[in-house]
Amino acid sequence: MIEDPPLLTISRNRPRPTDAQIAAFQGVPTGFVNDAMFGKGALARQVRPIGEGRDLKCAAAGPALTVDNGPGDVLALMAALSQIQEGDMVMSAFDGFQGCAAAGDRLAGMMRNNGAVGYVTDGPMRDYDGIVAAGLPCWCTGLTPASPFTKGPGRVGLPIEMAGQHIESGDMVVADIDGVVVVPFAQIDAVIAVLDKVRTTEAALDARVEAGLDMPDAIRALLDTEGVKYIG
Repeated sequence: MIEDPPLLTISRNRPRPTDAQIAAFQGVPTGFVNDAMFGKGALARQVRPIGEGRDLKCAAAGPALTVDNGPGDVLALMAALSQIQEGDMVMSAFDGFQGCAAAGDRLAGMMRNNGAVGYVTDGPMRDYDGIVAAGLPCWCTGLTPASPFTKGPGRVGLPIEMAGQHIESGDMVVADIDGVVVVPFAQIDAVIAVLDKVRTTEAALDARVEAGLDMPDAIRALLDTEGVKYIG
């Protein structure tokens, strides 16, 4: 006979980026971070800024606090309120369940009150107007009026799988209108180093487009080679 698991499992031993590492990602577009990771780290496109950002500016970056709820349940998320540190991004796995909300306005307000700078889930949310009033940037799969349960079991601070990414507490999360990107804790310094090159390259390309660039040089050169077959 399989024993019932504990209602909650909470890890207190969680790594955390330094203040300097956290600061390095503030205001950085998710596209830059994804490029600095060579195309990796982005959550599936179904996870979007709530309301597509029309009423609430959704841009935030901070260390992940992971929450593993299970489908339709938010007991672990409620327990996670006690574990939030100032500046955290609450990463709340819902097993991709779409049948009820993974959070609503009161939970959003309580996360904000505990110092969270953002909330990300692979489920929908509810109480849109209240979430906007709470002011916590949120990313989710949409809206539903259906309520979740609070029965457990659930886990806080342990690794989760969400929207195609493996996420651990202490990973850096960067989120904006385009979506969400996760930087593994062990790769933070390496990604910060590459970000400077990405910024320089993007700025140079922007300037060339503004000046009239109509096609990338590499594509123009390719079109004049034997690698392209013209018909007609």
